[in-house]
Amino acid sequence: MFGRLMFAIVDFAARKGLSEPAAGDDAEDTAKHRARRTGVRGETYAYWYLRRHGYVLVARNFTSPGLKGEIDMVGYDGGVLAFIEVKTRSAAPGQPRPEAAVNWEKRRNLSRMARQFLRSRRIAVAECRFDVLAIETRSSAKPLVRLHKGAFNAGAR
Repeated sequence: MFGRLMFAIVDFAARKGLSEPAAGDDAEDTAKHRARRTGVRGETYAYWYLRRHGYVLVARNFTSPGLKGEIDMVGYDGGVLAFIEVKTRSAAPGQPRPEAAVNWEKRRNLSRMARQFLRSRRIAVAECRFDVLAIETRSSAKPLVRLHKGAFNAGAR
């Protein structure tokens, strides 16, 4: 119930998009900073979206020293432990879809991080999968969300 309420609030707040327009020549307002803020907003939106759809999230932004990358979210979808990669992009004509950014190198890094997550939590046996949550945001429009359950296998290229 709480997840539904929070998602309704976040969804309402996102009705005009998750990205913000460029605000001028301010050094703080570089394209990189805007993209990072859009990504943070996208992950917050994704968190409540997943909670609304029954996921029980157990970790966010999991990293491990010595390994490249991070796992955006880890949670149970029923009895399956899902490692979730969130990709948020501003939609523009001719731009690739957000899920296209999950290439073979990203998949390899996510697989390594997932194995480390399982080791660090002493989880010997678990049904696992990799999900990709793609969010396309447009100014003055609600985000378009696509959840790809089982988007790839641990050894996939």
